[in-house]
Amino acid sequence: MNHLRGAFGVGVITVWVLSLILPVRPALSELYIAGFVGANIPNDLSDTKSSLGGTTLSGNDLSLQTSVVYGAKVGYFFNSMKWLGVETELFNATPHLKQQDWTIGGVDVGTLPGASNRVLTWAPLNIVLRYQAGLFEPYVAAGPGVFFSRLSAEGLSNSNTVVGLNTQVGLRLRLGQTVALFGEWKYNRATFDHENLAGTGLNFEADYSANSLVVGLGIHF
Repeated sequence: MNHLRGAFGVGVITVWVLSLILPVRPALSELYIAGFVGANIPNDLSDTKSSLGGTTLSGNDLSLQTSVVYGAKVGYFFNSMKWLGVETELFNATPHLKQQDWTIGGVDVGTLPGASNRVLTWAPLNIVLRYQAGLFEPYVAAGPGVFFSRLSAEGLSNSNTVVGLNTQVGLRLRLGQTVALFGEWKYNRATFDHENLAGTGLNFEADYSANSLVVGLGIHF
């Protein structure tokens, strides 16, 4: 419930900021929309903890699979400060949990079967900084991310929503006034807390982090 309140709070702040920006659209020099696709390369789930009946024990790191990531973004750059912009983006990846050995509290509890894992990330408000150098525009951005995770295995599923970190570094190639190609590296980090896995009463917590390499096409107005 606390995670949902955090996500709701991020959404409220985003709506408030956009309500300040949108009424002054003439002061903005550049609106853009873009789509992208690439590879999500997750690190192992780390600092894993399992709890049951009030007892919490640490476990081993768990491996995730590389997957396709795809998404879209919308943003503005300001007229008075052309190097500064704001952006919102949404992207999806499926870093499935591999079949592997699982230990809890240093005890081998057997083989953990593979599980489907879908991570949908909404970055409601990235702050973007760019440098305009003719055809090329290097840029960096960072902001909060709202991560929606869904684990599924053998017909059972569990969902979790948390707030974490979203960052990016990219290079945009302008092909005229309105079209641009870009390449981008993303880094995301969050702590997932899945409760009552498969109806067993077992709670599972782990740190999730991932690098993504994407390419995309943007339209600038």
